[in-house]
Amino acid sequence: MELATTLTSQTVRAGIREVGINPNHWYAVGWAKQLQPGQVTKVTVWQQAIALYRDTAGTPHALADACPHKGVELHRGKVHGQHLACRYHGWEFEPSGQCVHVPYLPPSQKLPCAQARSYPVQEKYGLLWVFPGDPAIAADRQLPLMPEDSQGGWLKVPVTGHFKAHFSICNENSMDVFHGFLHENLQGWFDPLLLSLQETEDAVCAEYQVSYKGRMAKFLGLSERADQATTLPIAVQYRYPHYQSSLRGVSALYLMRLPVSPVESRSFALFFFKVRLPQRLLKLIEPLLQRLLERFVLMRFLAQDIEMMESEQRQYLAEPTRRCVEINPAIIAVQRLIIRQYERFKQSSSPTQMNGHKAPNLAVYRSVESQASLPHERWLPDRADST
Repeated sequence: MELATTLTSQTVRAGIREVGINPNHWYAVGWAKQLQPGQVTKVTVWQQAIALYRDTAGTPHALADACPHKGVELHRGKVHGQHLACRYHGWEFEPSGQCVHVPYLPPSQKLPCAQARSYPVQEKYGLLWVFPGDPAIAADRQLPLMPEDSQGGWLKVPVTGHFKAHFSICNENSMDVFHGFLHENLQGWFDPLLLSLQETEDAVCAEYQVSYKGRMAKFLGLSERADQATTLPIAVQYRYPHYQSSLRGVSALYLMRLPVSPVESRSFALFFFKVRLPQRLLKLIEPLLQRLLERFVLMRFLAQDIEMMESEQRQYLAEPTRRCVEINPAIIAVQRLIIRQYERFKQSSSPTQMNGHKAPNLAVYRSVESQASLPHERWLPDRADST
């Protein structure tokens, strides 16, 4: 459906900062190379703690991070072949979650009926993906398509983000090209214009016109000369639950959002830049270019975004009844999509499936001081290793 692009005053959707996720999608939970065979770690997908491990043959698996025996966190355990052994008593669970060994029981004795929930896992684009919803439909849900990943001439730069903010705040930031004002000291874009806007059941697609100028723009291939402004169209798309944008023939961004809790989100982004160098030379200098772009360009932009998003979250927690006004129709469309996806999940789910996905009570989060030390998954640093 085509939407109007007029910038008119609208009230931010009620409840958007407390809405849950639709778990019936694939969520990226970390960089694949950071989980080696025999290792296990903890990840969290919207308040669901998951023990993610790679068996000794290199295949990734995911189980609920609670041993059915005592409730001890399984991510503290050990990998035994294909199995994950609880660190407390050594009970072993196969990838399906079924208990298959208790070390202090004689071989002839029947094993206890102990079952940990298992999650579908797959590995693609250098990322590990978990499906936290109904496993029966996991095969019917597709990962984002990234054609640049298999094409020559593109420099791929991975970037990890960590935000003390609700995922809706993060997604609005990604869709809102009008915030180029924030990045003006980094020679970001300017003079944005919303050209078109479409909304479907599962996606919001927008096209903006933006201008670039300066040494940064020339270095990234956005402008022919540093002293001359170049105007380009940029296509942005929020296809729930992930985001992508592209400057045709110049760059592309795929941003995989990981909602952790009502006040914490992560992102795993893959930037692709068109580099006009021989393929052999590009492969040789790729690690250096990745580090330079990540550290001196992309993370500097991200740091400014994080400051604003976390400020927005703090202000919401301090005064959740405040009426905020938005004039970008793309943001209101994104809010509608987020709410629609959560409502779709609630309507199609049984009470058992809804466990862990109920709308959060943010009373426990509304102390700003409590935000000082949000948990970090120990294997997911804010700076990604080059891939």
